[in-house]
Amino acid sequence: MIFVLLIACIILLVLLISALKFHPFIAFIIVSIFGGVLFGIPIENIPSAIQKGIGDTVGSILMVLLFGAMSGKLIAESGAAQQISSVLLRISGTKYISWALMLTGFVLGIPLYYNVGFVLLMPLVFTIMYRVNMPAVYLGIPMCAALSTNHGLLPPHPSPAALVVQFQADMGMTLLYGFIIAIPTVIVAGPVLAEFLKKIPSNPIQTFKPREIPENELPGFGNSLFTCLLPVILLAASSLLGIISNMPEGLKKALVFVSDPGMLLLISLLYGTFSLGVFRKMKMGDIMAIYGDSVKDILFILLIVGGAGALKQVLVESGVSQSLAEIVQPMNLPPLILGWFVAGIIRIAMGSATVAGLTTAGIMAPMIPVLGVDPNLMVLAVGSGSLLFSHVNDSGFWLFKEYFNLSIKDTIKSWSLMETVVSVMGLIGTLIVSAIIS
Repeated sequence: MIFVLLIACIILLVLLISALKFHPFIAFIIVSIFGGVLFGIPIENIPSAIQKGIGDTVGSILMVLLFGAMSGKLIAESGAAQQISSVLLRISGTKYISWALMLTGFVLGIPLYYNVGFVLLMPLVFTIMYRVNMPAVYLGIPMCAALSTNHGLLPPHPSPAALVVQFQADMGMTLLYGFIIAIPTVIVAGPVLAEFLKKIPSNPIQTFKPREIPENELPGFGNSLFTCLLPVILLAASSLLGIISNMPEGLKKALVFVSDPGMLLLISLLYGTFSLGVFRKMKMGDIMAIYGDSVKDILFILLIVGGAGALKQVLVESGVSQSLAEIVQPMNLPPLILGWFVAGIIRIAMGSATVAGLTTAGIMAPMIPVLGVDPNLMVLAVGSGSLLFSHVNDSGFWLFKEYFNLSIKDTIKSWSLMETVVSVMGLIGTLIVSAIIS
């Protein structure tokens, strides 16, 4: 009966968002109320559960999302992203151009959110296409695979960062495992898959172009790359230092402070403010205007995160998640596959990878202690599932279709296939890492 009621909640969520075109935040709140009544929470306690879920979830992830968005926007507007991509492409030459585009997307995709990275880098793909006379889809898929893999697996991207919080995982370990899994994933879903897509016809149009900065005005490559990767460097360093025994108490406390994701991204943001901004003669007012624009880009995601947190709290307070764990445990279903499958079904039904990941988190998070699964790996399993088979209900599908001027059929044969390969490879990688560390 619990499964039936939970499926009813998910169906209602899908209908509200996909069919009736409700804003996801409103849909989450309606479903949270509906679920609270179905699962027996006293009606007078439902508003407080919703408020607690929103407050706890948004409060825990707010700084990560905002500081990450500000850093990504500065990296794009300052020309750092343009500099990195240009150097990597000069090094690769024509023979390894698809690998260079994959690497460009992977490096720049760490701080840049998917849509920002896509809009920023696709004109570069089309410029190269005309220069070397190669198929657009062949050149575009490796970069999109890298951007998409980062979006689903690597903090501080919205979904994996929020999943880390909800699953009470370790940001550093999740990032480490994520990198291990992401490397073979982007290779298979990028340059390898692209070899089979060369014959897909495409006549791309360049509708949206980021501001082109003259080469003599770009920041240096070393400065650009270091600023771009600083969050990852700090996170890796803090994780490695954390395993040192007999560390002085003061240093240990400082390490805990620096390794907090919000503080880590604040430090990176402040460094970038000066390295890419003030020291290159940008006015502080102009830099803050860039940061202000980035907040607009992330507001929609914050609302989705808050709505998903409300539903999660209702499931927790009603005892549904605990009951589900008790039902699933005797069935001996592999928890990582279960998390991937649930996220994949919601992704196919609803389109948004972020919504799929966070909805699955609400179902799976309270079950993790009972199932005894590594929360870091569950983040990656759910993140991989949330990328499964993007199609016509996903904005990313239409972004790829319109930029490359493809038919729906050819978009499914290229974009949707690529997303599915990323998802399946992510699951396989997660299971392999689980087998090695267990």
